[in-house]
Amino acid sequence: MPALSDVLAALDALWPPERAEQWDAVGTVCGDPGAEVGRVLFAVDPVQEVADEAVKLGADLLVTHHPLYLRGTTTVAASTFKGRVVHTLIKNDIALHVAHTNADRADPGVSDALAGALDLRITGPLVPDPTDPAGRRGLGRVCELDHPVALRDFAERAAARLPATVQGIRVAGDPDRLIRTVAVCGGSGDSLFDDVRAAGVDAYLTADLRHHPASEAQQAAAMSASAGGDGLALLDAAHWATEWPWVEQAAAQLDEISDRHGWGLRTHISRTVTDPWTAHAPTTAHVPSTTPGAPR
Repeated sequence: MPALSDVLAALDALWPPERAEQWDAVGTVCGDPGAEVGRVLFAVDPVQEVADEAVKLGADLLVTHHPLYLRGTTTVAASTFKGRVVHTLIKNDIALHVAHTNADRADPGVSDALAGALDLRITGPLVPDPTDPAGRRGLGRVCELDHPVALRDFAERAAARLPATVQGIRVAGDPDRLIRTVAVCGGSGDSLFDDVRAAGVDAYLTADLRHHPASEAQQAAAMSASAGGDGLALLDAAHWATEWPWVEQAAAQLDEISDRHGWGLRTHISRTVTDPWTAHAPTTAHVPSTTPGAPR
């Protein structure tokens, strides 16, 4: 079996830590470089349920997309929920390694996996990495469908192909309009609206869309429609759901490396749903005819 240091070197080659955003916290959180690794678990979130899953599985290494300590800490005491994760992993000789925005920017990266899950043909990155002469790395992806489909049908495709969450897929736009081109971004993507508009796509699928950017996009779409255009349709999925396809992709990448080196690693994919939202109550009330402070 390979040493942890060998496996980490392979992971850093896939997702170089220097390509992460400056604010990010990627790399190895805990683990003995000389320890042997035979079993690896991939997951989105390093939460207690996933740590417990790694223990039950007998994993030697847990690889997650999200950092455990994104903003730093002064304690890993087991009386804190993150400290408890650290204690669980160390007591069971399980290393933790994080690939976050360096995996977002990679080729293939998080958004490639998202596009693949939706059966989209990628034409290039949404925000190209200027350090990549091949023009394949970067944030998000610009994609094409094999044939145009109605927005409602594309939303149903996303709902069927992405992992189920209580949020489902929120949609903004005419459900009957045809969608030919789509920009996708795994995780929070409403900071990329300028790039999406510049790409000239019909729809944008991402997560964590806030009210104001979404409202502004819809107002711009309405103005475009009044001028004979279509504007931009929006599809807002759960953050965890848009990043989970990367877990399968990442495990397959390590499988290929293991086969090449004859390591005999056994990779596993966590199917534990770590989306934080647990229930959805549809609203039924109508907007009141009068509101406090409004003239009657």
